Amino acid sequence: MQASLTPSAADQNLQPAGPRVVRLTLTKFRNHASTSLPFQAQHVAFTGPNGAGKTNILEALSLLSPGRGLRRATYADMLASGSADGFSVAAELILQTHEPGDEPVRIGTGLSSREASGRELRIDKVPVRSTDALLEHLTLLWLTPAMDGLFSGGASDRRRFFDRMVMALHPSHGRTANRFEQAMRSRNKMFDEDVTDPVWYEGVETQMAEAGAAMQSARLSTLSLLRTAIEEARDAVSAFPHAVLDLAGFDSFEGADAYRSALTDGRQRDRAAGRALEGPHRMDLLVRHGPKDMDAKLASTGEQKALLIGLILAQARLVKRETNRAAILLLDEIAAHLDESRRVALYALCDELGGQTFMTGTDRSLFDALPEGSDHFAVDGGRVQPTG
Repeated sequence: MQASLTPSAADQNLQPAGPRVVRLTLTKFRNHASTSLPFQAQHVAFTGPNGAGKTNILEALSLLSPGRGLRRATYADMLASGSADGFSVAAELILQTHEPGDEPVRIGTGLSSREASGRELRIDKVPVRSTDALLEHLTLLWLTPAMDGLFSGGASDRRRFFDRMVMALHPSHGRTANRFEQAMRSRNKMFDEDVTDPVWYEGVETQMAEAGAAMQSARLSTLSLLRTAIEEARDAVSAFPHAVLDLAGFDSFEGADAYRSALTDGRQRDRAAGRALEGPHRMDLLVRHGPKDMDAKLASTGEQKALLIGLILAQARLVKRETNRAAILLLDEIAAHLDESRRVALYALCDELGGQTFMTGTDRSLFDALPEGSDHFAVDGGRVQPTG
């Protein structure tokens, strides 16, 4: 599918709250052999049967942020079936600083071949080494059905979920976490190889302590701001219960020196276990259902879904307040299990946030309450058509 979008159309639909994706082009990505989509509205809805390729479009959009996207799939899995030439995702962005006549920012990413070690990234045709550069242009937040079990699942899922929240405000958080993981793996390898020289351990433990303290500082800062954002909007977001948040598992060390001492003191214990038993890699996000004052994992499935939506909306408000730039929301099958009143409330809240919102669903009627002028597309077998 091909269509054109004039700069004037983009200018007319631009709001200063945040960037807009005005075109997305997928080539050999999942079941989209060649799809080019123009967007003119703040809200975009994709409808079609299961397996049609709706979520694949959101996954492609999620690659406009660091990481492996909303499915956390390998890049090789994103290749179209039978393709050995790689895939590409290209987007055109109109930023909130856009002036009439300005060219959109062009982002291209993808895999050059099935054997490539990682995806490539270009911004305005210039190769970029780190995907962290994407955070300079836009912030993406997402909800998928796979996240419905977040509160009852393992701590690693909640930790990953929260760290994405942290990255929205602290772009270097991902690099800091990678430094910590690399240092921790080096220490674990020394345990495996029965290294005993304390000087070797002191060096790697210093790296772990410095990165771990920086991670904890960013997490605690984000937690404080998020709590405030939730509290300030409790009445405005009453359709979705507010969450009460806390962190556990790595909160007894104040600063790098204290954590480094703990690593030194616990070295023999960690050697016996073959891994570090204390550190930011053991953190857990604790969530309670605020109105009912109960652990989120004990809430009903519907309550957990509503709680998760409320949490993402709180993060979107926080991002807008702290960065002066509205986030782009990717909401996969978001309306399927919401009653009509909550769907109306959700769409109204997304509209107020001012950021672009992309949603999927099996039935067009689920999006009847979207503001007039929203973009609607029908998806089937990797083919996409506008439906007005």
